[in-house]
Amino acid sequence: MRLQFLGAAGIVTGSCFLLDTANARIMIECGMYQGRKEIRDKNFESFNVPPRSVDHLLLTHAHIDHSGLIPKLIKHGFKGNVYATGPTVELCEVLLPDSAYIQEMEVERKNRKFRRAGKGMIEPIYTVNEAYKCLSQFKPVEYNEIIQLTPDVKMRFVDAGHILGSAMVEICVKESGTDTKLVFSGDIGNLDRPIVKDPSNIAEADYVIMESTYGARLHGQDEDEMETLHDVIWETYKKGGNLVIPAYAVERTQDLLYHLYVLMKTNRMPAMSVYIDSPLATAATEVFWNHRDVFDQESATLMKDSADPMQIPGIKFTKSAEESKALNQADRAIIISASGMCEAGRIRHHLKYNLWRPDSTVLFVGYQAEGSLGRQIVDGQKSVNIFGDEIAIKADIRFIEGYSSHADQAGLVKWIKSFNKPPQEVFLVHGEPESSAALASLLRAEHGFKVSIPVLQQIFELLPEGAKEAPEDKIRTVYDSISAKLQKLMASGLEKSQREEILKRLAELEEIISKEK
Repeated sequence: MRLQFLGAAGIVTGSCFLLDTANARIMIECGMYQGRKEIRDKNFESFNVPPRSVDHLLLTHAHIDHSGLIPKLIKHGFKGNVYATGPTVELCEVLLPDSAYIQEMEVERKNRKFRRAGKGMIEPIYTVNEAYKCLSQFKPVEYNEIIQLTPDVKMRFVDAGHILGSAMVEICVKESGTDTKLVFSGDIGNLDRPIVKDPSNIAEADYVIMESTYGARLHGQDEDEMETLHDVIWETYKKGGNLVIPAYAVERTQDLLYHLYVLMKTNRMPAMSVYIDSPLATAATEVFWNHRDVFDQESATLMKDSADPMQIPGIKFTKSAEESKALNQADRAIIISASGMCEAGRIRHHLKYNLWRPDSTVLFVGYQAEGSLGRQIVDGQKSVNIFGDEIAIKADIRFIEGYSSHADQAGLVKWIKSFNKPPQEVFLVHGEPESSAALASLLRAEHGFKVSIPVLQQIFELLPEGAKEAPEDKIRTVYDSISAKLQKLMASGLEKSQREEILKRLAELEEIISKEK
């Protein structure tokens, strides 16, 4: 059994892993790369394996960095089922067409420039029609329902506590009469979040593929995010400006709605109108409302008899582009808009009209990937480029860490320590290098775990507990590891002579492996 890391290795986004067993090829996640341009450009590259060769696809949750390339995989030949929880399937029905729409609009804008410059035209990664078409291959699965993928492979989803419908994946593979269990953590949720339940603990696994987004950080332990939100709202009201909140359309917007609803019910809000300016967030909120059966107890109790979220007094869901543009003239308004990293969507317009205003506040409530516009603002740049204009940053910039839907370092350690015994090996993914390295060091030094931090394209041979790797398999594993690292090195930019020397050495290693066999 071999595991290859096709994405989210050494970076946070682009989640994609490939498990090859004796009788099946299973892909776990097929996410889009986000962040700086050289990372986003990976979305246009060919898949490292033929999509037609993949038998099954397992999806932990709907966020685009986990699901965003599924239409591309299907477009290029994948014929199998995409297994996910029911809420995840419904959220993908909203998110994937929206992702395609953003691509089509961006490509149309670029092609206008290219046409004037006499350059060739480009195409989106996939179209809106292709996004809708791929949805027929999604198959909803209940939490804890055991799915027999092949006679030798079975899987189940357990609640990850990250967003609505998010899951961890348990895969059990029988080879040579022995069971080997793998756990893919997906994104592990933060504790005590509104709406979703806490992440599940898992009793045992041989191998764990674990996220490390906040592997080097602790959330504000004493921070009450609703109280901090309350304070930021009043600070902005007293200044007389707008409060602009870039928020992920899925989960973060609904968390904010929940807390705003509580503040309104307890008469703790100033006279500020609240606008949800994101068609995607509006659609996602409707999906959430249809799945109150999976809310945590506190949220389910509060919302049981409440009005439709679209009808809460003081909260307005904008529908048209004209309604969105009218907010450019707003004062003392709370504007919640997507995308959460400020990379696309209506939020960029609101930033353009508010970042330069000292009386306004921009409040971040989620992770900002390296290279994203949101990250530039959070990191303290004095100005940013939006739609070709240089915009000075004069507004107050605030960040509420408690809204994170990711477990922090303490939460990650607590989760992996909940296993009855340490796994044979833990692979850390979904983290910037310093985050993964910090978590790996802690797990090794203080808790005795065997930890690896894969690089893109790296392949590992996974063996049942107690089994020994055959000499030729060990050579192959070493070769694959070296090859992946050298390919990454070449991609970073080398002279032609250096590239030729690396390729020559790889060819020599390949010849040695062939002779050993």
